[in-house]
Amino acid sequence: MTPEDAFFTLHSTLEREGPGDDESLAWALGVAQVPPSGRVLDAGCGPGADVAGLLAAVPDGQVVAMDLHQPYIDELVARLGVDARLRAVPGDMRAPEGMFDLIWCAGAIYNAGIAEALSAWRSHLKPGGRVAFSDLGWRIDNPPLEAREFWTRYPAMTDRAGILAQVEAAGWRVLADRWLPEAGWSAYYEPLAARLAHLRAEAEPTLAGILDEEAREIDIWRRHGSSYGYLQVVAEPLA
Repeated sequence: MTPEDAFFTLHSTLEREGPGDDESLAWALGVAQVPPSGRVLDAGCGPGADVAGLLAAVPDGQVVAMDLHQPYIDELVARLGVDARLRAVPGDMRAPEGMFDLIWCAGAIYNAGIAEALSAWRSHLKPGGRVAFSDLGWRIDNPPLEAREFWTRYPAMTDRAGILAQVEAAGWRVLADRWLPEAGWSAYYEPLAARLAHLRAEAEPTLAGILDEEAREIDIWRRHGSSYGYLQVVAEPLA
C-alpha cells in the first residue's frame, strides 16, 4: 500500500476533509449575501460536505464543486445524486470556468496560498462578488512548543493579523472575520477518530503510520487547540 492509498483508505467516504459545519457556512453566507439566483464555486470541495448548504442558499442558482481528486467528486455525486443546479468537476480550483457571485473555500486555500488564490479568483467574480475562505492560524502570541513543532508542516502559518494583511495586500477588503468555533473541529475529528479506531487492528505498516500521524494531529488539537484555529474570512476585491 502506498502512502497515498493509505491516506484515502482512512479518509474515503468521510463527509468532511477538514474542520467546518453548517453553522460556519451559514455565518459566511450571511456576510456574503449571495442572491437566490447566484452562482457559487466550492473551491477545493473535497467530498462536498458544504455543497447541500450552498445549494440551499441559491435555490434559483448553481453550485460548481471543484477538487483535484476525482474520487472526492465521485463521492459527492454518489451522496447528493443528480441535481440540475450542481456541477461537480475535477480540476484546479484556481482555474474555474465562468463567473461567480461567491467563491467558497473551506480550509483549502493553503494549497495555492492566499495571495495566489485571490489573484486567480479576482477575474472569476461577478460585480459585487465575494470570496469566503478559512485558513489555519495562531490564536495566541506564544503557542505551546508541541503545537508549534507539529504545525511546522505548514510553513506559511501565521496569525490573524498576518492572514488579514495578506488579504489586504492582495487588493481586497475584509468584510468580516472570525475564528471557526470548536464545534466545527469536532464535526471533522470525531468521525475521523472513529475511523482510526476501526482500522487500527488490521492496519498494515504503511496504513499504521498514517493512522499514527492522524491520531497525533487529533491529540494535539485536544490538548492545544485553544492556541490555533481556522480563521474564516469574507472579502471583496477593491475596485
